[in-house]
Amino acid sequence: MNFQQLRIIRETVRQNFNLTEASAALYTSQSGVSKHIKDLEDELGVQLFVRKGKRLLGLTEPGQSLLSIVERMLVDADNIKRLADDFNKVDEGTLTIATTHTQARYVLPPIVNQFKKLFPKVHLVLQQASPVEIAEMLLQGEADIGIATESLTTEENLASVPYYEWHHSIITPKDHPLTKLDTLSLEVLAEYPLITYHGGFTGRSKIDKAFDDAHLHADIVMSALDADVIKTYVELNMGVGIVNDVAYDNDKDYRLEQLKTEIFGVNTTWIAVRKGHLLRGYGYEFISLCSPQTNIKELKKVAYPEE
Repeated sequence: MNFQQLRIIRETVRQNFNLTEASAALYTSQSGVSKHIKDLEDELGVQLFVRKGKRLLGLTEPGQSLLSIVERMLVDADNIKRLADDFNKVDEGTLTIATTHTQARYVLPPIVNQFKKLFPKVHLVLQQASPVEIAEMLLQGEADIGIATESLTTEENLASVPYYEWHHSIITPKDHPLTKLDTLSLEVLAEYPLITYHGGFTGRSKIDKAFDDAHLHADIVMSALDADVIKTYVELNMGVGIVNDVAYDNDKDYRLEQLKTEIFGVNTTWIAVRKGHLLRGYGYEFISLCSPQTNIKELKKVAYPEE
């Protein structure tokens, strides 16, 4: 048994049992992948995959049991390398942050600026994705840190800490009728076409719940994945925007008005890491820059109890 065989088992499952895709992801030949699988099955004396001819259809019961062990072994092997790197290359390496457009565009720039000054030799990768994709990237080991409002607190294999709290705000063209009002209400907003986030993004569930609880119909004529797109169509007078209140730039959004409100409640953006995934020292420093109140020692205990 060797680590290449274990990687092949994991990647074959990730690629939905498509050996062509698995071999491409591992930069090896399909025949080599098939041979490694057969060699491992012969060594263990059990069949790991359900087959139909030469095609793999799924995992057998022993294969399902083996997969969780394979995942742990590969994570631990990676942690050993990270531990060695922490001693040998304290301030060098790569840190991958998976986050949404709103966080990458409006929240993280000052944090990234500080981080790069502290660790100029660390290659920082910002991967923009949906909250569900961010959680999956963490679980698959494709990202070190995830930052999002949804999805990061519901997965038991992730350890999460709060980053910051925020409210939605209303965005309108200049001199819109809403800008003349002293108080905004759901009843008034329900009279206008609305443009806001797609389901599952940036607190959209809070918006839907607020209207539902008030027994009001929200006329959402357009939804988008990020605030910049929403603001573009608000500027074209196609509707009233509802966005994260940090997603308004006084200088760049001078054609628009921001109307602050608390009618949709408070949202929390979270920082998450995969349990069992040992971060390099500069990874924890990045979290500390984002959330100085976070107890890093406690986060380590939760995320990596073996430490």
